[in-house]
Amino acid sequence: MTATGAVWRNWARTEAVRPMRVERPADAGAVQRAVQAAATSGLRVKPVGSGHSFTGIAVAPDVQLDLADLSGVIEADAATGRVTLGAGTPLHRLPRLLAPYGLAMANMGDIDRQTIAGALSTGTHGTGLAFGGLATQVVAATLVTGAGELLRVSETERPDLLPAVRLGLGALGVLVDVTLQLVPRFLLHAAERREPLGDVLDDWTTRARDADHFEFYWFPHTDAALTKTNTRLPGDATRKPLGRVARWIDDELLANGVYRGICALGRAAPSVTPFFARRIAALTGDRDFADLSPAVFTTHRAVRFAEMEYAIPLEAVPTALREVRALIERRGWRISFPVEVRAAASDDVWLSTAYGRETGYVAVHRYFREDPRAYFDGVEAIMRAYDGRPHWGKLHTQDAASLREVLPRFDDFLRVRDQLDPDRRLANPYLERVLGA
Repeated sequence: MTATGAVWRNWARTEAVRPMRVERPADAGAVQRAVQAAATSGLRVKPVGSGHSFTGIAVAPDVQLDLADLSGVIEADAATGRVTLGAGTPLHRLPRLLAPYGLAMANMGDIDRQTIAGALSTGTHGTGLAFGGLATQVVAATLVTGAGELLRVSETERPDLLPAVRLGLGALGVLVDVTLQLVPRFLLHAAERREPLGDVLDDWTTRARDADHFEFYWFPHTDAALTKTNTRLPGDATRKPLGRVARWIDDELLANGVYRGICALGRAAPSVTPFFARRIAALTGDRDFADLSPAVFTTHRAVRFAEMEYAIPLEAVPTALREVRALIERRGWRISFPVEVRAAASDDVWLSTAYGRETGYVAVHRYFREDPRAYFDGVEAIMRAYDGRPHWGKLHTQDAASLREVLPRFDDFLRVRDQLDPDRRLANPYLERVLGA
């Protein structure tokens, strides 16, 4: 299906574009034809997922490919745990799709609105030092290259390309399907606690190592951290989910409804932000529950925001976060959103922010109606001093020259790009900045 482009905006409202043309291919052949037609017309082509990236990575000024019809389970093997999914499959559909096979993703991020291709292509990750980002679960992929050729990459077919294709930024080809190595369905026991920030930072490395999945949120203008410790349980363990009313009060009324009002009030009258930050921290109570992993990993986010996230060496997190806190106090900023801190295993995916080192992630946010630049620039300077690597789907100011210094396999990736998209049919302004022309 082809249509004249309307204005496309991402979820955070940080990017907007009116594509010349929008196409919705229903199979791999249609993707090939779309790419080949774009080449004939001298146009560039970009696939788009659900628009949950904060950067311009999915911006398509020429031809936008909507992959919504490339969705669902294509092939599944419950015995091996390998499942092939259409690239446009939304993550929130996976629990239902995988239920008949008794499988689940080994780890997930905290948002499930992305498509599987979008999440993989931007380096989405969860938390837990025994687990890599989502891209580490990829064992095979089918893509249409910038030259319009259909290419299969796996452990036995062009395995040399797999470390690049697993996290390709949409710069190597249009993903048609991906095969994931999944695990048997499991539960998570979640223990959420309000704790003193200083104690959490002092014990950061130990707690990150001792737990299956550990993360925390720090509320600026307070001494409080909300810690989340998730412990893996067998799939047949007893579920003890949050009650429907309790979940609605905590996750919808307070976390979304009331919080939206606080953000809007803080924008109009910034001086009230510290007061409400302390109230929110005080209202955030302890809770324990156990449920199927997707219900614990992910949360519903209705309040729009802009986000920047940096990956730094695991052991640098406490010092870096203390510097962020001092910066906020010194500059007198009023920050309504908490800072999120997570951890991930070292991996071998070339453009992964966790390539070759155990990693801590520090994410900062601002309400979408506020200008984030001063805050984000200040935090970015701190993170870059620790050899920080920016999340590909979240706001940052780095370019190809600076990224080459912190990503050891950056030039190897560029060589694969030269092979698969020599004419830069898949490029856009963001990719030109971070990868070069």
